[in-house]
Amino acid sequence: MRRFFASLFGQVVAALVVGIALGVLAPQFAVALKPLGDVFIKLIKCVVAPLVFAVVVNGIVGAGDLKKVGRVGLKSLIYFEAVTTIALALGIVLAYVFEPGAGMNVDPAKLDGSALSGYTSHVKEVTGVVDFLMRLVPTTVFDAFTKGDILQVLILAILFGAGLSLLGPRGKPVADGLALITDVLFKVIGLIVRLAPLGVLGAVAFTVAKYGVGSLKQLGLLVGLFYAGVALFVFVVLGAILRAAGFSIFKLLAYLREELLVVAGTASSDSVLPQVMRKLERLGIKDSTVGLVIPTGYSFNLDAFSLYLTLATVFIAQATNTPLAFSHLLVILGIALLTSKGAHGVPGSAIVVLAATLSAVPDIPMIGLVLVLSIDWFVGIARALGNLIGNCVATVVIAAWEGDIDRDQAKRVLNGEVATDTAQILDQPIAAPQSI
Repeated sequence: MRRFFASLFGQVVAALVVGIALGVLAPQFAVALKPLGDVFIKLIKCVVAPLVFAVVVNGIVGAGDLKKVGRVGLKSLIYFEAVTTIALALGIVLAYVFEPGAGMNVDPAKLDGSALSGYTSHVKEVTGVVDFLMRLVPTTVFDAFTKGDILQVLILAILFGAGLSLLGPRGKPVADGLALITDVLFKVIGLIVRLAPLGVLGAVAFTVAKYGVGSLKQLGLLVGLFYAGVALFVFVVLGAILRAAGFSIFKLLAYLREELLVVAGTASSDSVLPQVMRKLERLGIKDSTVGLVIPTGYSFNLDAFSLYLTLATVFIAQATNTPLAFSHLLVILGIALLTSKGAHGVPGSAIVVLAATLSAVPDIPMIGLVLVLSIDWFVGIARALGNLIGNCVATVVIAAWEGDIDRDQAKRVLNGEVATDTAQILDQPIAAPQSI
């Protein structure tokens, strides 16, 4: 028992239990604990951008062959689009089979849209191909880091890494320096991660106090259907893909249990990005592949988010008695493929992207977003978990596809033959890139 609570996993489990208890027994005190969760996530996010930059640059330099970097990137995008399409289609199928919005008979004219004013102002940020492409390029080098836009940081890292690789042996001091900076950043993350139980405690206590421990049941079929849909997607779709690559989804989830618990407590996959990258490297995957796939996936491979996007869109149509033709469904699917890519980094991303998607289907009243606004935090837990799992599976599959994974090492780790505590993994230094 002492060994269990000495691990990060045990401490997070204890924090979840204590958070629920405080939310039920001392709701006023529990609400006051919200800053613990907020500060933990902010601490992680402030380090993520420079860490992603350093890891990606090190990965590109370590790969040596820029053609290989381009090949991994292309395969990643193909995989992302294929799997995202499956998730979007699954959302439509679930909505039509179970009809969660049928019978609500909501009159759009009677809905109060004032709560949406803070979200609709961001709709322009995720609409249109040109607008999306323009958002990829930061105004300045520092702008990407100050905003914490991971996709923009990734673009800068790829350009810098390619330039450093082309510099040849003259660039080795810079590469060595970046490797040292990466080690320092991982040490910093290691210190912050030890605060994860406090972050989870604050977030869970606040949520239970505000919404009630039984709130999830009261929110209806949509929430339950979405959780079931994410589980179906993870264990059936992603499980089959991972099995084809020679690995077990259950063992991978067990390996990532600490990170998944933190995500469940904070409803944010950003809170574990650095730890996940390091754990995937520990799994035997080359850092160049991890450094490209994971940051790119955080913007291009939002599986659970995509599933929710189509499910919620059809739900709103059903709830407002808006008939949808097959052509409407094709439009929703096509638009969602684009708008889902603009989700990361946009405030209130789920509501904003839903609004952007609905704007392309004028028949569905956008005011219907009010119906799903109140449940956004609850579905956000499953969205964050599904997105994280999807990106980890993608990294393993693409690494197997490229031959960039040590299968023997991966099997030892997944079988529990190697220590997998997050704090221990973050404490280990990484080697400087050798290809320059």
